[in-house]
Amino acid sequence: MQEYAGLTDATTDARRSAIYLLDQILGENRLMSECLAAGALERLSPQDRARAQRLATETMRGLERADRLLQKHLRKYPPLTVRNALRLGTVELAGGEAAHGVVNAMVEIVSRHKRHGALKGLVNAVLRKMAETAPEAWDTLRNPRLPKWLRSPLVAAWGPEAVAGMERAHFAGAPLDITLKPGAKVDLPGAVELPTGSLRLAEAGQVTALPGYDAGDWWVQDAAAALPARVLAAQPGESVLDMCAAPGGKTMQLAATGATVTALDISEGRMRRVHENLDRAGLEAELVIGDALEHEGSYDAILLDAPCSATGTIRRHPDLPHAKDGAEFGGLIELQAQMLAQAWSLLKPGGRMVFCTCSLLPDEGEVQVEEALATHDDMSVDREALMVPGVDSSWVTEEGGLRLRPDFWADRGGMDGFYIACLRKAG
Repeated sequence: MQEYAGLTDATTDARRSAIYLLDQILGENRLMSECLAAGALERLSPQDRARAQRLATETMRGLERADRLLQKHLRKYPPLTVRNALRLGTVELAGGEAAHGVVNAMVEIVSRHKRHGALKGLVNAVLRKMAETAPEAWDTLRNPRLPKWLRSPLVAAWGPEAVAGMERAHFAGAPLDITLKPGAKVDLPGAVELPTGSLRLAEAGQVTALPGYDAGDWWVQDAAAALPARVLAAQPGESVLDMCAAPGGKTMQLAATGATVTALDISEGRMRRVHENLDRAGLEAELVIGDALEHEGSYDAILLDAPCSATGTIRRHPDLPHAKDGAEFGGLIELQAQMLAQAWSLLKPGGRMVFCTCSLLPDEGEVQVEEALATHDDMSVDREALMVPGVDSSWVTEEGGLRLRPDFWADRGGMDGFYIACLRKAG
């Protein structure tokens, strides 16, 4: 972000920072979360930081539509930074932002760029045309499709109609879901209770300002992500391992049951978030920073939310299919198998384990469990454990897991994609 001449900290705004995030995602194949963790927006005020992240997210979500509108007015694509300024401007104009402010801001940002300042005239001309056409033309375009590298295997697994439904959910974005601490009572304006017990807010605003946040009465957690801990159903006094604990939503659910919880994660930074979240909610768990494959112990119950492609979270993270290309998925699938076997070795006879991934790919869910069942003679699936309140029996898969998809609950705002299986160890 040092390529903008004359832009001091006082004049750095959310739009320029959003363009920087887009450059990193589309030019450097970095996830937005990686950029934020590296301090990409740390110089902005909290309000501008939130706005920059929102603008970049909305632009990634509508990228295909923006490109389709822009290609009519470009003989050739300009450099990536300029193209991203045009994309962001188009998305803002299509969303009803005042044309004067959007066009002037993008022209100003590009004009101050040390290498691309001469293209300010192009930005001005193209965005003025977008101001005339984008608001009406936007809704005539199809829902943005997933890149072919991801869309093809999903169509093979779930069929074109289901994938089209997922893409509708991705484009619509995700409302805010929260999990209530047992016994807590909060009055959240506009909150709707979902069948599984989570609360959903269509318009949340600043999360930390909502009633009950500081008191730890609830925490942010997608309704689908709240189900693995409910399926595990930890009991008071049980020894429970949350094997990949960060950022801590599932740990908090487990700790709230009265179980003796060990939260394990390899990332010290992410475990700080777990500690902060537990402290805010007044909950307790033993926090262990370490490699799950080297962990030792013996537990009554284990929750393994294994590292995965995160393809089930695109509603919230539309940058993911553009920053990645699937090349690392083979290694993740192998790691999942190793972690599942390791977790099984830590489970007491007669114990139970929930294996889950926030993935839409069967290789990271259904196939993993099929292969584990074939490998371990003392392993069986517990289908009854899956039937917690709000779960539709049609979501249970052939091998005995639970398949959740973004196109489920379409009339309620969808859910993250997840795979969940409850595995019982022979006594």
